[in-house]
Amino acid sequence: MHALVIDDEPQVRDFVGEVLRDDGWEVTAVESAEQAFEVLQERHWSAIFCDVILGGADGYSVLRRVKEELPQTKVVLMTGHGSALGALDATAFGAYEYLLKPFGVDELHSLSRSLSSSFQAPAQPGRDPRPRPKSFDSDAELVGLSSIFLDVMKQVGRAASTNFPVLLIGESGTGKELVACALHRRSTRAKKPFVVVNCGTIPSESIESELFGHVKGSVPGAVSDRAGLWEGLDGGTIFLNEITDTTPAFQVKLLRAIHDGEIRRVGSSQPIVLDVRVVAGTNLDVEQEVAVGRFRQDLFYRLNAVSIALPPLRERREDISSLAHSFADQIYSLNPAVTFSREAIELFEKYPWPGNIRELENAVVHAAAMCDGTIRPQDLPERIMNYKEQGASESEENMRPIKPETREKWVSLSEVEGRYVAQVLAHTGGNKQAAARLLGVDRKTLNRMIKRHNIPIYTRTYLSSRVA
Repeated sequence: MHALVIDDEPQVRDFVGEVLRDDGWEVTAVESAEQAFEVLQERHWSAIFCDVILGGADGYSVLRRVKEELPQTKVVLMTGHGSALGALDATAFGAYEYLLKPFGVDELHSLSRSLSSSFQAPAQPGRDPRPRPKSFDSDAELVGLSSIFLDVMKQVGRAASTNFPVLLIGESGTGKELVACALHRRSTRAKKPFVVVNCGTIPSESIESELFGHVKGSVPGAVSDRAGLWEGLDGGTIFLNEITDTTPAFQVKLLRAIHDGEIRRVGSSQPIVLDVRVVAGTNLDVEQEVAVGRFRQDLFYRLNAVSIALPPLRERREDISSLAHSFADQIYSLNPAVTFSREAIELFEKYPWPGNIRELENAVVHAAAMCDGTIRPQDLPERIMNYKEQGASESEENMRPIKPETREKWVSLSEVEGRYVAQVLAHTGGNKQAAARLLGVDRKTLNRMIKRHNIPIYTRTYLSSRVA
């Protein structure tokens, strides 16, 4: 087995080379991508270990070239500046592993053994041979460096390189829609449509017609033939969120669409052949739903070929600070930035976040609207402040109520409401539907608030971390 190690730090080259040689590898080490390109065709490389940040061309350039010229060669990207997006992009481009520095001998030995075993295994089926985009223009900001979240991003990247259906499982607010979008954008379908359907919001008697279309007279109010969403998605991806809210009768039709690649409009026997990738999401235990007869077992097995579990926020607490700062940066992208006090971040990290990332986003928007430029504990939603006050280990100082003099002035409840609604609308770029969701009200109530407080609406491109 031959390994090529590329890193501009001599100590890293030496360390990786020494460990690999101990495992029986023949190792060649170079310090730049340009030097690597010169020796790329000299022999068959079993694996290439490459640093992401090099002096000239970076590790992603090496990865792309290797995948084009030596598709059977395994590539391990190494980085001291890791990110969730980095892990996602690396595996989507075809990296075997995304290794965070500093790593130890045991970790490298384990990876070496895994590589050796992979050379003996048959090629994995289902990979899409078509080239993926050279880069990804995504409005989805995936933030976090916790090991559990990086593992999820690697799974998403690997799933993007296949055409299999994908099942995303996670509590409400963990980011299922965001992940589904990221998966689509890193697949060969990236330039084709991506549509999100929340199955729970469509009446059960209407969902088949909405997705697959109908012919005249086949359903109440069908005065003419109408195409469904599916027909406009040929070559693209559909994300069916809350898939467990559908009926077994519809699930039969969905299974046919996935398995046979064809649909029939309601009331028609004429098949329509379409290539649509299905990504489904749920916050329920699907196996339990199958056991009680609410979800078809055959559809579950079809969707569960690739399943990815999204962790709740309470299991990735080390990511909370980064997520909070990311939300604050988005809110104030056109305004002076806000900062967080240490006490506010500590509260965020202790709070259990039953609503997950969506609840955190809401809390940051609320706090940004209430603060004077720095978010402090008193600016946070009451439930988070109360959680701090109920903690058995909190000091007496932290247990004291907020004194009036800690604020520059007290304002009326109406003014607070107006300021908060305006801040949420600014955060969503004038998108009323998104603002209503964050506020927990319907559109009519939001419109009354806007009118009551005379809030101007400024629309702009809404780049958000929407979560499902």
